Amino acid sequence: MVGVPELPEVETLRQDLSKEVSGRRIKAVAVANGRSVRRHASAKHFRSRLEGRSIKSVSRLGKYLLLHLDNADTLVVHLGMSGQLLRVKGSKEPKPKHTHVVITFTQGGELRYVDPRTFGEMFVSTPPETFKAPPASAGTFSTSTGGGMGAGAVSRRQVPELSHLGFDPIEDMMSWDRFAVLLRQHKAGLKALLMDQQFVAGIGNVYSDEILFAAGLRFDRLSDSLSVIETRRLYRAMVETLAEAIKHRGSTLADEQYRDLFGEAGDYQGSHQVYDREGQPCRRCRSPIVRVRAGGRSTYFCEHCQI
Repeated sequence: MVGVPELPEVETLRQDLSKEVSGRRIKAVAVANGRSVRRHASAKHFRSRLEGRSIKSVSRLGKYLLLHLDNADTLVVHLGMSGQLLRVKGSKEPKPKHTHVVITFTQGGELRYVDPRTFGEMFVSTPPETFKAPPASAGTFSTSTGGGMGAGAVSRRQVPELSHLGFDPIEDMMSWDRFAVLLRQHKAGLKALLMDQQFVAGIGNVYSDEILFAAGLRFDRLSDSLSVIETRRLYRAMVETLAEAIKHRGSTLADEQYRDLFGEAGDYQGSHQVYDREGQPCRRCRSPIVRVRAGGRSTYFCEHCQI
């Protein structure tokens, strides 16, 4: 099963979108496949929520892109397993197959949503009446229920459809002690827990393997069995691995599916320590990397370095 796009790929898109579409007004929206906007009653309803609106800012929660509009609504984009979001200068540029939604801006140029497998989606969300935007100096995430004032916690309240998501490891910084409490509340294998979007938002098959290698922990270690030092190693590995992958603009795997906003491949796959390296020597100890099936997915790890 394909892993990306995960948090680093979506964050790369967010950074580019912030520069490319913030402040732009939406002139027209074309929907070629209604499944991509399936939360709406019709494609016409989806279009009516966007046309004439301006994009104020772009944020992210887990694997979801959030394009905040000038009327407090949010255009939510989820790329599923194979989706792409592409920025092009004009309508004459050839459209890739499976281009399901095209947003045209009054200032020119288009934003194209491409999704061969249609597991992704786009929808417009309205914040609850009780929602109030926090001041810029808001503090940090503090509870497992999404409380506190981290950027992720704010997004959960602003977009009720995403309130089920767990903490975002980049947007919701927390103390090691808090992370330890969250781990102890579960008795699950570490990989399964890292991939549980209700526990932590944004990590999938690729980065869970990379994070666990960096932490020196096996995929099937139980989350409530970690020592204090192991808990700290896991938290540090999670934050640092994701940050490094973002710096390299994400991973483009052998299927070549992930592309950034301009159609370019990511660069982090060359730095993968275990993912998709079955039989190759571990870069730390030279033992061969092992692949097993766990939870219906391929899991890569080093039997010597991960305990």
